[in-house]
Amino acid sequence: MRKIRKGDEVVVLRGKVGVRGQKGKVLEVDDEAGRAKVEGLNLVKKHKKRTARNLKASIEDVPAPIPLAALALVSKKDGKPVRVHFETRESQGKVRKVRVASRTGEVLD
Repeated sequence: MRKIRKGDEVVVLRGKVGVRGQKGKVLEVDDEAGRAKVEGLNLVKKHKKRTARNLKASIEDVPAPIPLAALALVSKKDGKPVRVHFETRESQGKVRKVRVASRTGEVLD
């Protein structure tokens, strides 16, 4: 189970000056590399070749991966970065492992 998942709102804690402190939504997570792509952050230029589908060649801005250690989840209560830990909770007779924000105590799942 991961602390940061696809679709989470995160803030960048360290990195380039233009990226640090910005918030965005996680597009994908690569567990093996320990990196994640965040929507609208850490953009790089990608050259697209002309194909049968893409009739015009172009240069697009594509998000590059950011290390997971440089990202923190954003709390829905106050919008600040929070650390995450796991707890087992029982609901409706089932025991589930859930992500919990350490500072605010809110359940993130």
